[in-house]
Amino acid sequence: MSNNNRRSVLANTGKVIVLGAAMSLVCNSIVRSQGIDVSKSGTTAATFLEIGVGAQAAGMGSAYVSVADNATGLYWNPSVIATLDRVDVAVAHTNWIADTQFDFAGIVVPLADFGTLGFSMTSLSMSDMKVRTVDFPEGTGEYFSAGDLAAAISYSRRLTDRFAIGITVKYVQQSIWHEHAAGFAVDIGTIFKTDLLGGLTIGATLSNFGTGMQMAGRDARRFVRIDPTMQGTNDRIPAALEFDTWSLPLLFQFGVSTRVLDNAEYRWIVAADALHPNDNYESVNVGSEFAYADFLFLRAGYQSLLQSDAEAGLSFGGGMATSDFLGTLRLSFDYAYQDMGRLQSVHVFMLGFRF
Repeated sequence: MSNNNRRSVLANTGKVIVLGAAMSLVCNSIVRSQGIDVSKSGTTAATFLEIGVGAQAAGMGSAYVSVADNATGLYWNPSVIATLDRVDVAVAHTNWIADTQFDFAGIVVPLADFGTLGFSMTSLSMSDMKVRTVDFPEGTGEYFSAGDLAAAISYSRRLTDRFAIGITVKYVQQSIWHEHAAGFAVDIGTIFKTDLLGGLTIGATLSNFGTGMQMAGRDARRFVRIDPTMQGTNDRIPAALEFDTWSLPLLFQFGVSTRVLDNAEYRWIVAADALHPNDNYESVNVGSEFAYADFLFLRAGYQSLLQSDAEAGLSFGGGMATSDFLGTLRLSFDYAYQDMGRLQSVHVFMLGFRF
């Protein structure tokens, strides 16, 4: 590598590190301003935004911020879609905990010199449940539903042949029976590929920076009596309950990955991500992927490495991909298993299309 190229690599590496440090400082200032000295687990809204997307990422222990190379990058790091030169589609289904279902669909469309555009949607759903009351503990005959939804549009652009930046704007909605909450959030990501250590790749993201979420709906309407001790007073005076506003699960991630082995037949990637959320302790995810002939893939990883009380832990998975079918279409199928401790296991299935 020439001196000019070496200086360029070092300069761009410095840019990414500075940007990552700045994003970390933003997260730290927000967290400290809230007086956080414990994990604050369960104190944010729309926590489904923290569920990882895709079987490849799940198999690698969610160490995927600097590795994503398909449409799931719309979730993990919007900047990586700038590296795709073909239309890429990903559809993933996760049998999530407590009999819930988590789904993702995304499409990436390269626009030549204008950058890359992406659209994605995630949802968390569950079966309808009985409405139970004190008088009818076995059910009133009514059923209610609950679910979460996020729809997003992403844009990414290469600033150099090694460095890219991306942004995602998304609409977030939560609902339970007749109540609902909605808000907007922004994700920002960067990716930088170097020639160091076998092609070290550095990625950083700031996710879910946005508005608060506040439930509202007809179930908040109540009828009250101003003074229950007085006879003849009106007991049908309408009132409305006001719910608190909850912040979104802000998350800063910094990841690195490298190819330990890379030749015509074999490829071996190792990766690590550091996470700094506003509703939990810091943690580290580690993972690895071994590929044979770009056809067969084996993956393993460990999530929440620094949290001794975390439910997430060991994961593994694999997948297969075809060579270009009819010269234009590449198909892939991936599966991952995640051990969730007392919450049992999670299974992730994914289909990919590239043309």
